Amino acid sequence: MLSLSHPHPHADSTTPARHHRRILPSPLPHHHHHHILRRRRRFANLTTSAVILGPDGNPIGGGPRDHKLPFAPPPTAPPDQLYQPFHPPPSPLPEKYRALDLAERLAVLRDRLGLWYEYAPLVSALSREGFTPSSIEEATGISGVEQNRIVVASQVRDSLLSENFPDEMLPYFDSYGGPELLYELRFLNARQRADAARNAIDRRLEPRGVRELARSMKDFPRRRGDDGWGEFDRDSPGDCLAFARFRQSREQIDPEDAVAELERAMQVVETDAARARVEVEMERARRKAAGEEIDDEEASPELARPDVPVVRLMYGEVAEATTVLLLPVVRETEGVEAMTAAPRRTKTDVDLGLVEVDKGWTRWAVVPGWGPVAEVAGEVVVIELADGRTLPWRSAEEERVLVVANRGRREVVESGIYVVEKEGRLVVERGRKLAEQGVAEAAAEVLIVVRQPKDEDDMISDDEWD
Repeated sequence: MLSLSHPHPHADSTTPARHHRRILPSPLPHHHHHHILRRRRRFANLTTSAVILGPDGNPIGGGPRDHKLPFAPPPTAPPDQLYQPFHPPPSPLPEKYRALDLAERLAVLRDRLGLWYEYAPLVSALSREGFTPSSIEEATGISGVEQNRIVVASQVRDSLLSENFPDEMLPYFDSYGGPELLYELRFLNARQRADAARNAIDRRLEPRGVRELARSMKDFPRRRGDDGWGEFDRDSPGDCLAFARFRQSREQIDPEDAVAELERAMQVVETDAARARVEVEMERARRKAAGEEIDDEEASPELARPDVPVVRLMYGEVAEATTVLLLPVVRETEGVEAMTAAPRRTKTDVDLGLVEVDKGWTRWAVVPGWGPVAEVAGEVVVIELADGRTLPWRSAEEERVLVVANRGRREVVESGIYVVEKEGRLVVERGRKLAEQGVAEAAAEVLIVVRQPKDEDDMISDDEWD
């Protein structure tokens, strides 16, 4: 029984009143005294304490002087039931496994009772209950690698269901080799997984083939700007794989190996534009394998290698260079007027490294003292391009590049590379194209194209696939 008692007993209480009397230091006016009494009564009315009474009506836990409630334990729940305020997450187990006890669940895994994607959730459930991969392996015989594979593969399979994957195709992955196939699709998004799964079924791929397909699909968007990239369809798994083999053919030293890679690309290519591009490349490779002299521009003049050096700076290269050049920089958006107004060198003191220019400037680039550039340093200007893919040969990646150009040579010849202005922007064009357009004079002739330093060029991180 719970009742409330006043902490300040009245005069007739057994507790002496002197324990609750306050002595004012000095008499106060009547109105002040009345105010204090009223305030005291107000606080007295608000101050209460609790007393726990036993069955016989006597206080428990120290009587009225104990103003704290004793600790009350939380209500106990019936056996095998959770305390109601806690709401557990939904069970990841299929309905038919929820009634099984621990021994029965381990038996299902140990004896592989059912299809692999049906008992795969049991592994996740055991992990949530505190089991480690090694303890699960000890109890069921399923290695930690296989545990991870079937759990991930079951998640991939679930994503196929969400993408309306044809039901008649799903049984292809029901066999014990299904997890190895689906596991290789784990780094693709849901739509790509569905497309890759269809392609794997149509071509009866093994895990190694599915891995190559998945890598090519994931890598394809990163290759934008590479030679021939635009002729392949990113939404076609076959085109992505064909482009990967197309690129590999160019990395082969032996022409016969290049032809073999292109033949493998022809086996999987799906779109007409991509097939035509592979056929052109294959014809060149076969002629080269036969010993014929091949011009790089025969296949596609717009995709051929440039006629000017394209270099990538190394970290520390400028600091280690014997001589360096300080060159004015112009942004591509500033147009020919800014390039013409960029300062020109008027005097150089080689011994002390002093350089004089004819006007002030705010942006400068420091590059190694390359011979072709140093010879005409007085007329050199650097154009900063925000995206190297705008170069006419499209072999640069999506990165900033510096185009070092000579303003002293402006006459257009077909074999040269030049800087011109188009719609207020500075662009790089081939001399052949400018000549076809009737352009006889450009803003400057390109001497060299400089790419920024990079730690790993054309590499894929191992941990991305493992």
